[in-house]
Amino acid sequence: MMNLEPLEVGVMFWTGGPLGVDAPPEQITASVKSLGVKCAQLGVDGAADLSAANAARWKKALDDAGLTIVTCFLNFLDESYASIPICAGTVGYVPAGPRQDRFERTLAASDFTRELGVPGVAAHVGCLPHDRNDPEYLAVKELVQKICDRCAANGQYFALETGQEPASNLLDFMADVDRENLKINFDPANMILYGSGEPLEALEAVKEHVITVHAKDASWPEKEGEWGSETPLGQGDVGMDRFVAKLKEIGYTGPLIIEREILGDEQRKDILEAIALLEGLRA
Repeated sequence: MMNLEPLEVGVMFWTGGPLGVDAPPEQITASVKSLGVKCAQLGVDGAADLSAANAARWKKALDDAGLTIVTCFLNFLDESYASIPICAGTVGYVPAGPRQDRFERTLAASDFTRELGVPGVAAHVGCLPHDRNDPEYLAVKELVQKICDRCAANGQYFALETGQEPASNLLDFMADVDRENLKINFDPANMILYGSGEPLEALEAVKEHVITVHAKDASWPEKEGEWGSETPLGQGDVGMDRFVAKLKEIGYTGPLIIEREILGDEQRKDILEAIALLEGLRA
């Protein structure tokens, strides 16, 4: 992918917002470069400026830092992960109220991503109804088809983040959408955090569709229906050695994108330790 080494180690960072820092692109990219990586996913915050002028500024900052962005990852205003029920009611394209605005935002983000020269866009689709004939399921399916078509016109894939549904449901949805450029960003920790399936079994099931992965770790929920807990890489229940070995087994050669959803000095420390861990495992 884009002249990167197989299993190149990278990081995820944000344009700003609650998962990032409010700073100019040049400052953000310099901070990422100082970690010693050369590839990343760029999280595009729900309030980020998607104008052509801002895209040009971000592109220059990324080029100056020597960072290859493999995916622009979207979140949306008013999403909340406070609990699984709240997540189901606020995240992605499933909530009917903001659906049209989020659809239009995604199309604009695809155009923004094109200006950056990035090959893909990714997002959480949301907690899909399990009934494939549910009107809300059908509405989201049609919306994702349109998103895929816009991304295809821009020379991009559109990737769904794993975790909010079992692998079998995700495969059903992908079959129903029926677009060649619909892919998966596989996050093993999310399978644990949501309690939606054993990560390596899920990876085996969806392996043909995986375009990128998150290197993230977590511990299983103590009770069904509750959140699990994110942990530093190597300290949770994913089994990072087994995860990387499985990626090699299925022939995955894309990047290993570290995602650590905290901020500040502890995040930087955990990311540096994760880089060292993954560099050893990918060898």
